[in-house]
Amino acid sequence: MPIPAESMDMRHPRTLALSSFTVLAVCGAATPALAISGAPGGAAAPSSPQAGGSQFGVPVSASSAPVVSALSVPGSATPGRPPRVTFRIEEPGTGTVYVQVAIDNLATRRQALLATMGWSHTGRTLTVSWPAGARLSSGSYHVSISAHDHHGKSLLRRAHTSGVAELIVAAPAVSAPAPAPSAPAGVAGVPTPAQTLADGAVFPVAGPHNFGGPENRYGAPREGHIHEGQDVLTAEGTPDVAPLAGTITSTSYQAGGAGYYLVEHTGIGFDFMFAHCEASSFAVSSGQSVSAGQQLCRAGQTGDATAPHLHFEMWVGGWQSATGHSIDPLPYLEAWEHPHN
Repeated sequence: MPIPAESMDMRHPRTLALSSFTVLAVCGAATPALAISGAPGGAAAPSSPQAGGSQFGVPVSASSAPVVSALSVPGSATPGRPPRVTFRIEEPGTGTVYVQVAIDNLATRRQALLATMGWSHTGRTLTVSWPAGARLSSGSYHVSISAHDHHGKSLLRRAHTSGVAELIVAAPAVSAPAPAPSAPAGVAGVPTPAQTLADGAVFPVAGPHNFGGPENRYGAPREGHIHEGQDVLTAEGTPDVAPLAGTITSTSYQAGGAGYYLVEHTGIGFDFMFAHCEASSFAVSSGQSVSAGQQLCRAGQTGDATAPHLHFEMWVGGWQSATGHSIDPLPYLEAWEHPHN
């Protein structure tokens, strides 16, 4: 199965000190420079506390392509009719742009709904007209705006104007007996971040790093698919290491996507995929057993990438297998980053 071309991911940006290291763009997607400071954490995409979801508004300077200046999406909704979504697109000197709004299901990695707004006015707050009979079932979704002008220039996606927001659809809570204290959280059969720490998990980048912005996140929209990993931005040559003990099942190269990459199968069932390794930096080979913390390669920007980083994927049921599926790595990465919190 081909590996999706990479680009910068989405949410929960973090920063750590890097020597004069500024990230301009990763994985083929334009992103503002990321200043990496001396402590973990960073500036998250703005959100209005009154909105109950994703909402932002930013001043827009002169640009040569459309840009989303405001987007309002409720943080949660009940199953059924899609919620009210409003947005505003700016492009100086342009009166109308062609707009579509998609809702993607993060679990199935498929488009759930598409609203074609057609040629819509810039500089106005617009409300999405969902198709008649459109319905959403319970699940996690991304709402994303796409647009192009009369010259074919597509929507600019920036850190705070990406045109993408999260939406959780869930049935209203009902009264029920409290669960037994011993009932584990998370998906049945899938180890929790705490359980992986108990198994000795370590962070996969052995050096200063951050998690970037919205385009770096798992589930970020890509052309024809979604991003299935979390990018960890770091300096060229930083060691990428095995988070858990396991066996290397693949070392390969894909020019138009992952670059130099490798896959590890762990003893607790996860498969890890490490992409964009620096050329000639593999420290392991296919079939080799590795221990937690053992160096696998060095972070680079091979394949479809324009700045050094580790693209990290976690799979349950086998990497790229017919019975496998990816999961969001960020909760695990955050637990491994600060194991004593």
